[in-house]
Amino acid sequence: MRRREEGKRRSTTSPSRDRTLDSVGLEPRSRPSRISPAASLLDREFGNEDIAGFEDLRISPDYNYNSPNPRSFPYSIKQQCWDKADKIKGRDPDRWRRDALGNIVFRKLVGCPGCLCHDYDHILPYSKGGKSTLENCQVLQARVNRSKGNRTEISKADLIQKSSYCRVSGRDMDLLELSAFGNVRRGQDSGGCSIQ
Repeated sequence: MRRREEGKRRSTTSPSRDRTLDSVGLEPRSRPSRISPAASLLDREFGNEDIAGFEDLRISPDYNYNSPNPRSFPYSIKQQCWDKADKIKGRDPDRWRRDALGNIVFRKLVGCPGCLCHDYDHILPYSKGGKSTLENCQVLQARVNRSKGNRTEISKADLIQKSSYCRVSGRDMDLLELSAFGNVRRGQDSGGCSIQ
């Protein structure tokens, strides 16, 4: 392989490609650039004439970044919503709860499709005027929440049928806690034996 000297140009020998390469091996630009050499790659990709149509875009004046009713629940509401869900006897209530339908959910598993995963659900859907408040929040198995969607006329029995049923033993719960937290914590009401 021959080395070429810095700064010299050479022509390619392919008949289908009759072009000239610069010292780095790239084609020179066909039109002069108005962008400085220090500009970012994005600036080089889109020239000033390409973005001229976007100069008049403005954010709608009625859009409020500090909306008193955000679509997702604020962190403090999620904390309180978790606290109002039913506890599981013998388990740490900071880690395990039952959702509104009685399904066991694990705190670390949020938004995934598994049977122990949960969402913070708007009881009255946001799209139908439901507020992101504690009174309108419930912990619900993620799969059930997805199948509920924004429907209000769905019965509790129908939602229970949508639940992902999985039989979780105490040992399974211990293994999940060990993998997620590095330890196993029992609830205050556990009584009996504990794993040493």
